[in-house]
Amino acid sequence: MQLIRTFSAGRRAMLKGLAAAAVAPLGAPAFARVGLPPQPTGSMAAIATDKSYWAAVKGLYAVTPDILNFENGYWGIMAEPVRREFIRQSDMVNYQNTYYARLRAGTDFEAVRTKVAEAVGALPAEIALTRGATEALQLLIGGYNRLKPGDGVLYADLDYDSMQYAMNALKARRGVDVVKFDVPEPATRQAVLDAYARAIEANPKTRLLLLTHVSHRTGFVMPVAEIARMAKAKGIDTIVDAAHSWGQLDFRVSELEADFVGFNLHKWIGAPLGVGFLYIRKDRLAAIDRNMCDEDFPESDIRSRVHTGTVNFATVLTVPAALALHQEIGAAAKQARLRYLRDYWVSRVRGFKDIEILTPDEAGSYGAITSFRLAGKTGKADNEAIVAKLRDSYRIMTVRRAGVARGQCIRVTPALFTDEADLDRLVEALAVITGTKTG
Repeated sequence: MQLIRTFSAGRRAMLKGLAAAAVAPLGAPAFARVGLPPQPTGSMAAIATDKSYWAAVKGLYAVTPDILNFENGYWGIMAEPVRREFIRQSDMVNYQNTYYARLRAGTDFEAVRTKVAEAVGALPAEIALTRGATEALQLLIGGYNRLKPGDGVLYADLDYDSMQYAMNALKARRGVDVVKFDVPEPATRQAVLDAYARAIEANPKTRLLLLTHVSHRTGFVMPVAEIARMAKAKGIDTIVDAAHSWGQLDFRVSELEADFVGFNLHKWIGAPLGVGFLYIRKDRLAAIDRNMCDEDFPESDIRSRVHTGTVNFATVLTVPAALALHQEIGAAAKQARLRYLRDYWVSRVRGFKDIEILTPDEAGSYGAITSFRLAGKTGKADNEAIVAKLRDSYRIMTVRRAGVARGQCIRVTPALFTDEADLDRLVEALAVITGTKTG
């Protein structure tokens, strides 16, 4: 009987807590500033290397000790305050069920959309939430209606596979010619600009260009604004894949100078898995068809370009918490820290035997991500073997990346919970694997 009374009392307390959470409005004090120490002052270099500050940031993340994770490009884990908010929102939605979904979800989702728009520098009317950048970009590419048979579309080898597939599908859907070209290696800002200029000049019927801001293959940061301006001068629209860039780099959407952009929120912003958004500049909405002739929203509403069905309510409701932490740390500080971490290991291995670094040291051309290969090791089996060696012998997680014209490579992606000691382990492992004597 005592056990039953204890269980009942615990259950009543739990339900009381859930009820309180259920009536708290979005953005209520359930998620507040996490109490990081004051951000360091001085130059960005000084901020990026302040050990006590970044140790405090690292303390916000609960990360498995079983492996040293340098595969943080797949998605960004939630910091603990964000994860707790996700659980709170999951409990609330489960507790209120359709009562919440029918009466409050629409208003709350609109509040989330407004927060995202403010953070990226857009109007709420230019933003529609999606389940990620892939969905956003597929909707933009597939819905782009300014193509006619005989027109051309253009993309590069460094663009994301799913986006390449969507561009290829335009041949059957729109009757266009699809052209793919290779980004030069080693990439530099000017070499890339020249490559895009040549590709555009060689394909005068091009009307649509796919452009990736940060390549998931090599980490190269494309000079998007310059290329978009180049394309626009030739009457070409640009769709930008910003899946990896926002949150890794500090920018506002207007700086891309593109009318159509797809974003993730579960990578470098740190929201729960399964949320992103698309951007369509307000005066260009008519260039993208409604999704499957959606009638839930007026044709003049960007949300008619997305028809996903039921989504994870808690995922969307947790986005403001992820944005709040992103803004508390600061986009510029995150960018500086991630570039510092990248430089820390790359500067130590550039001279190693047979190491080829695919991402240049050129200012503005990289963020956190950098890929390498060993000389002559360009195939799948060779690179899988190196990934396995790092994982099994050194407990270091990386990932093989294919699709680069001159051969496959291995991607290394640190995160905000990475520190110099972690990177030292990677450098030591690569020294052994390459047979390089150090120190």
